[in-house]
Amino acid sequence: MSDEKIFRSKIIGVGGYLPDKIITNDELSKTVETSDEWIKERTGILERRIANESETTSSLGIQAAKNAIKNAEISSQDIDLIVLATATPDNTFPATATSIQSGLGIKKGYAYDVQAVCSGFIYALELADNSIRLGKSNYALVIGSETFSRILDWNDRSTCVLFGDGSGAVVLKSTDNKSSSQILSNHLYSDGDYKDMLYVDGGPSTSNNVGFLRMDGGGVFKHAVKNISSSIIEALNANKMSIEDIDWFVPHQANSRILEAVARKIGIEKDKIIITVDKHANTSAASIPLALNEAVHNNNINKGDIVLLAAMGGGFTWGSSLIRW
Repeated sequence: MSDEKIFRSKIIGVGGYLPDKIITNDELSKTVETSDEWIKERTGILERRIANESETTSSLGIQAAKNAIKNAEISSQDIDLIVLATATPDNTFPATATSIQSGLGIKKGYAYDVQAVCSGFIYALELADNSIRLGKSNYALVIGSETFSRILDWNDRSTCVLFGDGSGAVVLKSTDNKSSSQILSNHLYSDGDYKDMLYVDGGPSTSNNVGFLRMDGGGVFKHAVKNISSSIIEALNANKMSIEDIDWFVPHQANSRILEAVARKIGIEKDKIIITVDKHANTSAASIPLALNEAVHNNNINKGDIVLLAAMGGGFTWGSSLIRW
C-alpha cells in the first residue's frame, strides 16, 4: 500500500467586513416608488450596507481577509494562495486579488480573481481546494468581495432594493484525508443559454462603459430554485448523505422567497438555515462567507458539523459545497 499523503483542505478561519453606511427600505422609498412593506414582503430585506466613496472591492476584501487570518490564528505570511470571487473588480486589470495580496503584505504564492457573480465564492472555494489537494498550496485565502452599489441603476426599483456591499473570507489549511474537518466535495455547473436573464449591460469589449445590472426576476427565481436544489442533491449523493445529515445550510442570500422555496424543495428544517439577507441584502459573491462568519461567531456552527453551501448566479452559474467543519 502506498504511503503517499492524500491532501485535503479544511477551513480554519472565517472573517467578514461590512461598510458602515446603512440604507434602510424607508430611505429607498424616498428616491424610488417602493415602500418598506413592499420590499420586506417580496425579499425579506430590511436594510443593506453601501460602500463610501473611498472604499473599494479590494479595501473591503483586505479587511475581511485580516479578520479571517486573525480568526485562523496564523500570520498573513503563511498564505500562499489568494482566490478572490468578485463581479465588481477595482479595475478591468490587474486582478483585484493582487491588490489584496499587496495590502496584506504577502510576497509569496499567487493571487487571482474568479468571476461567477453570486456563485463566485463556491467557484473560488473549489479552485483553492483543488490547489491544496494537488499539494500546490498550504494556506489559501478565499474571499468574496463586492461593491454592487456601483453597478446598480438607482432608479430601477426591481434591482436597486435587492443588493448591498460587503466582503467575507475563509482561510483553508492543507490537511490529510484522515482529518475529521475537511471540505468533502464541491459541485459546479453553468449554462450560458440563460445569460440574458441576469447581466450587466456594459463592459470594455461591448460598450466601453461599466453599465448597470439588469434582471428577469421571475426567470431567475424559477431557475434558482431548480438549479440550487439539484446541485444540493448531487452533493448529498456524492457523499452518501441525506438532507437529515445536514446540520447547517448556508445558501447564497439572494432573497427570502428563493431561500424558502429551496428549503421546501429539499426538505430541510428552517431552523437549520443561516439567514442574513435581512441585514445584508444580496451581496453576491460575499453573501456566503459573510453568513458563515456570522454563524461561526454566533456559535451556530461548531466543530464536526456538516455544513452545506449552495448558490446560483448570472451566467447562469450554480453549485454546492459540502463541508465537515
